[in-house]
Amino acid sequence: MKIGLGYDVHAFTKDRPLILGGVEIPYGRGLAGHSDADVLTHAVCDALLGAAGMGDIGEHFPDTDPRYKDASSLDLLEEIWRRIHLHHQTIINMDATIFAQAPKLSPYKAAMRAQLAAVLKIPADRVNIKATTTEGLGFIGNGEGIAAMCIVLID
Repeated sequence: MKIGLGYDVHAFTKDRPLILGGVEIPYGRGLAGHSDADVLTHAVCDALLGAAGMGDIGEHFPDTDPRYKDASSLDLLEEIWRRIHLHHQTIINMDATIFAQAPKLSPYKAAMRAQLAAVLKIPADRVNIKATTTEGLGFIGNGEGIAAMCIVLID
């Protein structure tokens, strides 16, 4: 069995939807990035790549490549799953935390969990998503962005 850890952070920007775990969250701002800037899915991607010893998301989908401009992070995750699956590795479970002062994410966690489980082709009970604030501290607490961390176990 192998463990992988992923972390990602994106700043808020105007005129973009907020996408987390493949779910569009109603909010006045989205996240800045080359793709859809889905910070949660990016953390999941890096955790999977780390566990498989396959580098990081930037190596596979560089932000200098125009093919990934505004790309769905779920599509990127699906490609990573395919590459891991080709090596006969199975995802046992994943646990992720989203760090955001706002918006409140509890109403959307089940949908995020379902989306990620569907892409990873694992039962939803193997996917856990938590959300927390930073108690008003730092760039997250100041409402400047969102971060996410994920750990996965593969076999």
